[in-house]
Amino acid sequence: MNEYLESLIAKYRTRGVLVDSNLLILYFVGEFAPERIPSLCRTKSFTVDDFHLLKAIVDSFTVKVTTPNILTEITNLSDDVPARLREDFFLRLRSSFQLLDEQYVPSATAAASASFPKFGLSDSVIVEIANQRYLVLTAEFALAGYLRSVGTDAINFNNLRRIR
Repeated sequence: MNEYLESLIAKYRTRGVLVDSNLLILYFVGEFAPERIPSLCRTKSFTVDDFHLLKAIVDSFTVKVTTPNILTEITNLSDDVPARLREDFFLRLRSSFQLLDEQYVPSATAAASASFPKFGLSDSVIVEIANQRYLVLTAEFALAGYLRSVGTDAINFNNLRRIR
């Protein structure tokens, strides 16, 4: 890992990391069956090595923050997990969800924010919750840039993939 990432991990290790839905689905699929990463629609742009990098980063934090919006997206994005594995995958999700610090922002509050017209509901909730309290880990260039522009620390995971 690079110095900048290590400094952010040190700063937020006990405060928390908020992982966006595209990366969190990669994390959960990788924990469940890493060999499935290249074959699932929602994770095929990532590699098993990406999962290991993501896991090393996420596991560095004692607090993992999420939102009901992100968790709903995770279950919706799991639609291409093969039917014969879906029940086991959802059972794994159920136990994993217990380990997350789930925080809620009313949809009306997120929709009233300046970020809503640019990013929609789920990412606007991330903006509201992270607001200088948590490190955000995302694979979305625009969201990472916006968060940094409003003073919230954010890492674009794609930049980390390029430097390894």
